[in-house]
Amino acid sequence: MHRPKLHGAGGMHERVSAAYLCLVSENNLPPTEQRGVHRHLESMSIEEHLAAMHEQTQSAFDAVNSCLPAVQKFVEALIPRMQEGGRLFYIGAGTSGRLGVLDASECPPTFGVEPDVIQGWIAGGDGALRVAVEGAEDNIEGAWSDLKGVKPTSMDTLIGIAASGRTPYVLGGIREANQAGLMTACITCNPSTALEALSAHAMVAVTGPEFVTGSTRLNAGTATKLVLNLISTTAMVQLGHVKGSSMIDMKLSNAKLIERGIRMIQKATGVDENRAEKLLKIHGSVRKSIDQIQGDAHA
Repeated sequence: MHRPKLHGAGGMHERVSAAYLCLVSENNLPPTEQRGVHRHLESMSIEEHLAAMHEQTQSAFDAVNSCLPAVQKFVEALIPRMQEGGRLFYIGAGTSGRLGVLDASECPPTFGVEPDVIQGWIAGGDGALRVAVEGAEDNIEGAWSDLKGVKPTSMDTLIGIAASGRTPYVLGGIREANQAGLMTACITCNPSTALEALSAHAMVAVTGPEFVTGSTRLNAGTATKLVLNLISTTAMVQLGHVKGSSMIDMKLSNAKLIERGIRMIQKATGVDENRAEKLLKIHGSVRKSIDQIQGDAHA
């Protein structure tokens, strides 16, 4: 089989995936830094701008589709570790860090897991979620310093998120995690990077040039969020926090979710709304309410 050799940010590497073809320029810029097909954006009408930008978003979905086998391989390795009590950590800077924190923070209310099961860490700390922290991403020791407080073990897993594949904060964290025996992985949007080389599992969604050159909060950010959705949701389903397609362990933190919980109980058991609501008030849990009804039916 012919294996095309391509120049990327990390030098010349052999690649078999068609996703990498024609993605690296002669001047050695990584794809996310190259100029796209749309130029002179300021001269576009609003209609033209929106249509062109929306059309280009498809590249994020295509990129994720191309790396699905790598995502699957990683998740298959992740699940047994989490079943034994291992935790999942995300590290990143800027948009990548914010997306990791977002995904991690949504798992407790959605799936009822403890906040320490999936954790997101961003260069510069929580303040960087709102305001960029100058130079934080360049601190190669920063991620492991952040993680030390939660005492990582060899059962834990670390995903480094960096669209560029070269963020020092992320590279340093993955390097130290490898030495400490954690399983490591990465999500990046450029081929042939230092981050890919360091990680045991590399999920590389090559999104190509951005609509606004270099603005990786766009397609690279979209692809990253899609991959995070795939990982965390599949993990939570495999760990038993979803029944059918219902979030039976979700936290009932507002009126909308209480109403949803009542509907889940009704659909799962066939009881009327009043009984479903009464049991939900007693147990405060969709799962426990369903278990009682099904237990009563078999008593």
